Amino acid sequence: MRVLLPLALDLAYDYAAAPEAPPGPGRFVEVPLGTRRRIGVVWDGERRGERVDPARLRPVGRVLELPPLPDSTRRFIDWVARYTMAPLGSVLRMAIATPALFQPSRPAVTYEWTGAAPERQTAARRRVLDLLRDGPPRTAAELAELASVSAGVVRGLADQGVLRTIETDPDAALRPAAPRPDLPGPDLSADQAAAAAHLRGLLDGGFRAVLLEGVTGSGKTEVYLEAVAEALRRAPGAQVLVLVPEIALTNQLLERFERRFGAAPVAWHSDLTGRARRAAWLDVAAGRARVVVGARSALFLPFADLRLVVVDEEHDQAYKQEEQVVYHARDMAVVRGSLASCPVVLVSATPSLETMVNCWTGKYERVELPSRHGGASLPEIAAIDMRHETLPRGRWISPRLEAALRATAEAGEQSLLFLNRRGYAPAAICRACGNRVQRDNCSAPLVVHRFGDRLQCHHCDFSMPMPRQCPKCGAEGTIIAYGPGVERLAEEVGALFPDLRVAVMASDTVRTAREAQAFVERIERHELDVVVGTQLVTKGHHFPMLTLVGIVDADLGLSGGDLRAAERTYQQLWQVAGRAGRAERPGRVLIQTYMPEHPVMRALIEGDGPAFYRQEAAQREEAGWPPFGRLAALILSGAHEAEVAAHARALAAAAPRGEGLHMMGPAPAPFARLRGRFRYRFLLRVRKGVDIQATVRRWLAQVPEKTGVKVVVDIDPYSFL
Repeated sequence: MRVLLPLALDLAYDYAAAPEAPPGPGRFVEVPLGTRRRIGVVWDGERRGERVDPARLRPVGRVLELPPLPDSTRRFIDWVARYTMAPLGSVLRMAIATPALFQPSRPAVTYEWTGAAPERQTAARRRVLDLLRDGPPRTAAELAELASVSAGVVRGLADQGVLRTIETDPDAALRPAAPRPDLPGPDLSADQAAAAAHLRGLLDGGFRAVLLEGVTGSGKTEVYLEAVAEALRRAPGAQVLVLVPEIALTNQLLERFERRFGAAPVAWHSDLTGRARRAAWLDVAAGRARVVVGARSALFLPFADLRLVVVDEEHDQAYKQEEQVVYHARDMAVVRGSLASCPVVLVSATPSLETMVNCWTGKYERVELPSRHGGASLPEIAAIDMRHETLPRGRWISPRLEAALRATAEAGEQSLLFLNRRGYAPAAICRACGNRVQRDNCSAPLVVHRFGDRLQCHHCDFSMPMPRQCPKCGAEGTIIAYGPGVERLAEEVGALFPDLRVAVMASDTVRTAREAQAFVERIERHELDVVVGTQLVTKGHHFPMLTLVGIVDADLGLSGGDLRAAERTYQQLWQVAGRAGRAERPGRVLIQTYMPEHPVMRALIEGDGPAFYRQEAAQREEAGWPPFGRLAALILSGAHEAEVAAHARALAAAAPRGEGLHMMGPAPAPFARLRGRFRYRFLLRVRKGVDIQATVRRWLAQVPEKTGVKVVVDIDPYSFL
């Protein structure tokens, strides 16, 4: 039998199993590997590598008491590994998700009162007994904290027989409650009801992919919740997966689910504790988790009976994983649904061009919500041509935007200023010599963070105090923050409007789902007048009193040579514009730009998204760029530049050539050095119909691997840094 281990290996190893009771495919087993023992999964996928002489096989050890990986999950792991060209074992590691899975949880010990009196009554003991008289059993730690006593007081009462111990399942408190799909939902508009009926019809059988496209504020979530309810009604064990791009969105969505179904879904994201991840994994495998709301890695959970997949904000770049196994969760969600024979609903106000083309060609269905729910109107959008604005030095808010902020505050409403740049300033520069302060072993810029008076790299964990003298010329007091970030913008708002309550919403200030929820609640309670935020504020939030959105540097994302720059900028700005005027009060959006004639700006101002998509598609099709052609990137990295460059030259000499193939590179990456490693890149473009994975495999097979040089393959790259 073959066992796949969660290591960076591309094949399952052969082992000998007891003939009388061989573990079936998907079972977790312990096997020897060298001098150590590892836990792997009995594998039945395509064989990779040669068969081993049965006489040389080592025996399988114990079989773990864990639910087996379902067949659809195993086939999904195989598919992802083949498509992404990642080692099969690395993909399995994502499906196992947490080391705590293999560590049996110890029973939790709680205490309850027997009714007996202690030998000697004290105030501390009385407080403990008062807690337990009418309350549930509690752990020693809980009793000590709530009664303000030491744990020794609790143990002393137990030793006397006043308290008895109860062993409980430690995961019982984490078990999900059953959702109630028959609870009445909110009243739907005619458009919403028609869309919901279409989505419910998807569940009549088999795989189908559909785009649910609706303007911001059109109530897309309530529509797909109707499909979730129908999926849950169809079968007692039916399961639904809803993907969200950021953990900051999970708490808000969990609350909406709980209001709709009377029970919160299971959450899955990186902010969970190991114990919570283990409990969630087991609940999914056992079918107890009927609805899962999670980040992209939730795709690899072992669903027992998956009936519906929803990808919310399907256009979001956060669905692309750039490290280890490099994949795009939106595309893999479609594959997951196909392998599970269930429908996949892609949801967005600004769909990706890939999804739009799939709709145009009939590969995906399309359902539209053309207007906002509840009579709210779309915001009025206008450009502020910064070529004609005169701003004082060090100011970034134009007079027109300043006036709009003042009028909004006087009306008792809220404003949002958007700048997709974290920190105080993007660079620290010496006024004397022009040197930009950065690390010697890294090309990534160091960002100024005024709140901590530090320089920080956003590509690793490095940070340093703001230098008092220039590292290059030695001049003192000449280092200045150059350019605006959200912290600097918030400082400017505070100087202009000292009486307004201002806060920054960025990944530096909102790091967890809990912090994001707390921040959102502050806005909803109108404890803030002005929110200054990065892309974190663009996603799915509904603030009834927010009526003004100011986009401070709308041109920021249009530079850099990224083939998706225009598409991404349009999506981002339309999403942030959609935060304005989502309730009774009308909203307006002011866009500060030096290029009001740019197609992206015209599409935003005129509200003509279809024209933008048609123009963008025509340009990509003419040049053969995705989605009309395919790309694969090779990223080489190593500690010694000469070795990386030499290996790049060897790969270049063996590069594939022929009709329909176009090779770019090798060239130093835009960030030529990251975390002390030198980086070179290739970009292979092929026409549709060419097997790009097979092409890359043949290419790599011609050049021996180089010790010390790592080669990462990125199929369908989104980042070109």
